[in-house]
Amino acid sequence: MVFDEVFERFVKRSPLTVMTRATMEHALDEAALDVAFDQTADRQYTRKLLFSAIVELMSLVVCNRIAVNRAFKKSRERIGVTLQAVYDKLDRLEASVSRMLVRHFAGRLASVIEAMGGEVSEWLPGYRIKVMDGNHLAATEHRLEVLRETSAGALPGFAVVVLDPRLQMAIDVFPEEDGHAQERSLTDTILETVEPKDVWIDDRNFCTLPLLLGIAHRGAFFVTRQHRVNAPWEATGPLKDSGEGETGTVLEQAGILRCAEKGDVAVRRVTVRLAKRTRDGDCELHLFTNLPAAVAALKIASLYRNRWSIETAFQEMERALGGEVATLGYPKAALFAFCVALVAYNVYATLKASLRAVHGEQKVQDEVSGFHIATDVSLDYNGMDVAIPDEMWERFQHMTAKQFATWLVTTAKNVDMRNIKKAKRGPKKPRTMPKFDPVHPHVSTARLLAARRASRAE
Repeated sequence: MVFDEVFERFVKRSPLTVMTRATMEHALDEAALDVAFDQTADRQYTRKLLFSAIVELMSLVVCNRIAVNRAFKKSRERIGVTLQAVYDKLDRLEASVSRMLVRHFAGRLASVIEAMGGEVSEWLPGYRIKVMDGNHLAATEHRLEVLRETSAGALPGFAVVVLDPRLQMAIDVFPEEDGHAQERSLTDTILETVEPKDVWIDDRNFCTLPLLLGIAHRGAFFVTRQHRVNAPWEATGPLKDSGEGETGTVLEQAGILRCAEKGDVAVRRVTVRLAKRTRDGDCELHLFTNLPAAVAALKIASLYRNRWSIETAFQEMERALGGEVATLGYPKAALFAFCVALVAYNVYATLKASLRAVHGEQKVQDEVSGFHIATDVSLDYNGMDVAIPDEMWERFQHMTAKQFATWLVTTAKNVDMRNIKKAKRGPKKPRTMPKFDPVHPHVSTARLLAARRASRAE
């Protein structure tokens, strides 16, 4: 009875914190996750340390930006093995297991978002959009013996992430242990997931004939920025003006991607003559697509522009979560931490979906900050973890997607939107950097402020 009162107090005063733990409990489903691990792993076993336990441990590392050692001390009793056993487990987790983790959580949470009606408006009705981008994990510390004799940055891995903009979630990931790998090296693995009516939106690093033709031959579509070398094309029609888009004039031209081995594919090249140059200095963007002519060139240009949503996802992950752990030098461990960060991002995406179900899509898009959600949760999470016993959370594991969706929406009504509102700022003012004065390398801030006050008084 006492714990029920404490639980309800947290629901009223810190609803996002309660929703985060409840969502993790519902999506985790320890028994199902351990079964999935047994089916996926080739050489791992769970005789002493369950996979679900290592996931829980790494979620502490990622969400609280702490070291593995510190998280282990906090969870020593739950883990039940030595710290060395934990490190051994992390260093041997296969990339396929890390990928399975992301797909498992995405599948569980997608049904909850759909039950809430918390999806974002479809970018292109009748198709399933998949936005794809690659991410090289940040260089780690040189703790491993093989790294101590080099001063070069140690890259622990590379991952291609697939985002579903309708759910605003990472639905798949293709982890690669080779830090020097490029997007094209994962072509065969990516093509295994392509389904008819998919629309894959990606940057020019994915613009290769094997990938584009593979997508087209599977009854799917692509919107890809042209690479000058990897995908030569042949124009078959005149260049036509399609009107003014959000960023400049849009034109289109019919053409063919030729391949003697796999056959030709008819495409359109959509050109955007930018009103403002990109940060790389480009004044035009060229996009290949095999979408039917019924999808206008202006719409295709808009779809590609919206792909920056995955860049926003990476930025939110970087600011709010510690997914790239500098102390984890082994590629398998580093990739697993990154995938746990993707899981945490999907949990926050589910919280946002519940807010959309209550307040509407536009309000959440314009006002809610994922970074402030993560900060708000972290402030009260440890206290809640101490105050509420684990037994109180078990009920969320057994709820159906519809039951849990109903609970989330009800609880989301308690969220004070002012606490998670974006901080809006005006345009940046041009600034010139002053030259360094070696004679006076330091200044007194108090004296400078006093001098400014004196000048203003005059």
